[in-house]
Amino acid sequence: MANASGSRMSRQSSVMKRRSFWRLRQQWKLLGLFEIDQEHEFYDLTCMLKAGLKAAVQDAIDNPPVDVLTEADCAAVLKQVHEGFEMRTYAGPAFAFFRRSLGMSEKEYQLSLSSESPYLQFISNSKSKADFFLTNNKGFFLKTQSKREIQFLLTHLPKYLRHLERYPHSLLVKFLGVHSIIIAGRKKKYFIIMQSVFYPDERISERYDIKGCQVSRWTEPVPEGRQVIVVLKDLNFEGKAICLSHQRPWFIRQVKLDTQFLQGLNVLDYSLLVAFQPLHADELSHNFASIITRTTKSVDGRGCHQRAMVPGAISEESAILVSDLLSGASVYHTCEAAVDGKGNLQDVSLHSSPESSPELSQALAQNRRLLPNYKNPLHVIDGPELRYFVGIIDLFTVYSLRKRLEHLWKCIRYRGQTFSTVCPTQYARRLCQWVETHTL
Repeated sequence: MANASGSRMSRQSSVMKRRSFWRLRQQWKLLGLFEIDQEHEFYDLTCMLKAGLKAAVQDAIDNPPVDVLTEADCAAVLKQVHEGFEMRTYAGPAFAFFRRSLGMSEKEYQLSLSSESPYLQFISNSKSKADFFLTNNKGFFLKTQSKREIQFLLTHLPKYLRHLERYPHSLLVKFLGVHSIIIAGRKKKYFIIMQSVFYPDERISERYDIKGCQVSRWTEPVPEGRQVIVVLKDLNFEGKAICLSHQRPWFIRQVKLDTQFLQGLNVLDYSLLVAFQPLHADELSHNFASIITRTTKSVDGRGCHQRAMVPGAISEESAILVSDLLSGASVYHTCEAAVDGKGNLQDVSLHSSPESSPELSQALAQNRRLLPNYKNPLHVIDGPELRYFVGIIDLFTVYSLRKRLEHLWKCIRYRGQTFSTVCPTQYARRLCQWVETHTL
């Protein structure tokens, strides 16, 4: 009797655990995230990814990138054999160079990718069949891609890196690595690593995926009061606006620059991600010493390639951004600022004019802005009352013959409505028009 009773209690305990796990699983799914623990179908895969990525980044640490990229860096393939799988890293030196230009520490990057904390599975409402994983700190996305998409990215990697070098404050998603994993008895998987646009996400209140069209661009909102992560779409955004004040011209121009680049690659169907986060009263600092610090970071502090700064002064190019922020005028001046040992501003003098400043021309050509004091400054713009997370993602859809035929079919099917499958020129122009219409 005792044994039967014990067996019955054991079965009941097992059932309770399964039910508890099922409820937890449903909760994670509702939130759009699901922790990949030992019960998860992707647990073994993510453990292998962690081990492989740790070794791949270690190779970048042991062999730091040189100061000038070569074609060989973009074509390099590193093969590393592990127990039960093989990891390949594509264009490793080029991506290491790029991460360094963003000011990323390779050790911190390695720790995020190989942390003992489990990855998170992202449950997306997009039509993509890709698998999405996030590092536990939600700073980096891992996304499976087709071989064709990987080849497209690697083929155009030099152009992509040149664009981000020319426009260091670009809104394009930051690709940080391309890898593949080969597991015995399974199909080879390719995946990319990219910086999360919505990071950190603790206080984000609304998320949108914008394509600038109407067809299939509505997502059912979450009932008020429920803590569920849903990415809304164009039609959900109607009646809202991105309020940027003096930063609006910068934003509009950068969207134009980035979409022109994508148009040159003959791609379409990319998305502008937008998220809203309320600002705390102390998050928008306007004191001059803070502006100098942020401006120096905006121009010189993106990585290991910063110029040596003269103590007690800020560069002419940095000061252009300061003057622009303070005056909001179209006439730019440059300034020097003496700073004491405590970082306090002591003196400011204005001098020079646009005609005498080649640095000014360079700054304007690069469309730089004053970056916020935030963990993810390149994808964050602070407006008067809200912080906006913005970024352009999904850059792999080429306007192929198949897409041209799809365009013709949709012209008949959705007569009088706007849809995503249009030529790259029209797609870029339409997204730019959406930005102009929905920003203040």
